[in-house]
Amino acid sequence: MDAPIAIVMAAGKGTRMKSELPKVLCEANGRPLVDYVLDALRTAGVSKMVVVVGYKAELVKEKLGNDDSIQFALQSEQLGTGHAVMMCREQLAGHNGPVVVVAGDSPMMQASSIKALIDDFQETNPACILGTLIHENPEGLGRIVRDSDGKFTGIVEHKDATDEQRKIAEVNMSTYVFDCQKMLGALDSLTDDNKQKEYYITDLPKILMGNDEDVRALPVLKPIEALSVNTVEHLADVEKAMKDMAN
Repeated sequence: MDAPIAIVMAAGKGTRMKSELPKVLCEANGRPLVDYVLDALRTAGVSKMVVVVGYKAELVKEKLGNDDSIQFALQSEQLGTGHAVMMCREQLAGHNGPVVVVAGDSPMMQASSIKALIDDFQETNPACILGTLIHENPEGLGRIVRDSDGKFTGIVEHKDATDEQRKIAEVNMSTYVFDCQKMLGALDSLTDDNKQKEYYITDLPKILMGNDEDVRALPVLKPIEALSVNTVEHLADVEKAMKDMAN
């Protein structure tokens, strides 16, 4: 099995950040958000990363381009998270091992969580593991649905969830480990058949299960990892959390 590769989603503008920068270059405590994500991946044992760039791609490349462990994939049109993964086909073509997929705007990502997912993948060799979180306030987040035996059966978005499903505290946090070749195969079945006309990575587990592949959800993420950055207010929350953890 090849060593893990990571895909880091870094193509977005971050409209609500009140900045002209790509969102991943907005700074928390003096460092770009994406730096914290890359640090966590490296500490977890990932030595090769594909950063998906889009909005003002040249700025992200300029910031990260001196690092030999990083390659770039261009998502010139932002057509969803699944589409971002499609843009990495060339970099992943010959890879036979795990692919970690994470958001570049999640500076509270913990290396220990990523390592736990990779370790579990290497032990059990599934098609996909979703890194999930038990959230005390899961409002607005996709819920992890399990059967009576506790086996993962799917993700239900908040807006589509029944009253009963909305009581579920385990949520999807856009953190995945895929078997690379099985993921690439599943991308061929991914469609944009939704209101937004976008390709969603959240559809890949369902496609894989439809192919009788093993898909698992592992609630190893820590509450602090729920702090992602979509607004200036979120950024302030992250900076405070970082300072609290340092003290």
